[in-house]
Amino acid sequence: MEHSSNKLISVIEFKIFIAGQKTKVTEMTIMRSFALAAIATTLAGGVTAAQDRVIKIATEGAYAPWNFTGAGGKLEGFDIDLANELCRRIKIKCEIVAQDWDGIIPALQAKKYDAIMAGMSITDDRKQVIDFAGPYADSPNGYLVAKDSPLAKMPGTGQTYNLVSQRAEAEKAIEATKPLLKGKTIGVQVSTTHPVFAEKYLRGTADIREYKTTEAHDLDLLAGRIDAVLADATAIIGTLGKPEFKDYALVGPAVTGGIQGDGVGIGLRKEDAELKQKLNEAINAATQDGTIQKLSMKWFKIDIAPKT
Repeated sequence: MEHSSNKLISVIEFKIFIAGQKTKVTEMTIMRSFALAAIATTLAGGVTAAQDRVIKIATEGAYAPWNFTGAGGKLEGFDIDLANELCRRIKIKCEIVAQDWDGIIPALQAKKYDAIMAGMSITDDRKQVIDFAGPYADSPNGYLVAKDSPLAKMPGTGQTYNLVSQRAEAEKAIEATKPLLKGKTIGVQVSTTHPVFAEKYLRGTADIREYKTTEAHDLDLLAGRIDAVLADATAIIGTLGKPEFKDYALVGPAVTGGIQGDGVGIGLRKEDAELKQKLNEAINAATQDGTIQKLSMKWFKIDIAPKT
């Protein structure tokens, strides 16, 4: 009986031990379930946060047809359409806001918004202070002049040159315009590549007058206060679409590259590497499938999609 009693006690102790282990297992299972649920909630929240993230994109709103303020104060143009398309592709909600051109980079650095899409050329000087995604377009410069002006016969009209790959030819073409430009007054927009171009190639030839917006120098050209406007050919094409400019023309050699920049890009803060990568992927995809070319033809009637 002694041994049987011991066996009985052992069986009871074993059952109690097993029950205890089951309790521990159950507690561990419950704790693990709570932990997994917490992780799942955190991950779900992260996904929701990513989906709900809103990035602000600044544009000038006064640079048609790249960007301009349309009826009812609505922002429109190539930059606006492409910005919305890129945001759709990277699955991020975007808010597009207007910002004066001369303060557009400082406001980006001050985190007033997250990106700039305003027909901004990628230049070495700008890359000292901000980064760029892209380019998403490439536009040469040109001159806007009255058809009855002597400048309408400017040599090089219809020819395109790159200051990197065709430097000698480009500079020869620029030099050929100087006799006609001698003593003339040319309007340019501040803080663009055009004052830089004029300073390098036209200093001592023409009087260069800077304006806050392209609309301002266009109005002075209409009023006869200046002889020509030096601007992106795409912006000039937009101006020529206005009835009041029916007697004006785009002339002169179209020049890209070098001090004209490496195409048009999206301005970003240097620390936003992840956003830059996503935007670059979206730009590349939109270039490959023809979306940028389609938008270019819609707004400019020419193809300024980046060459791949």
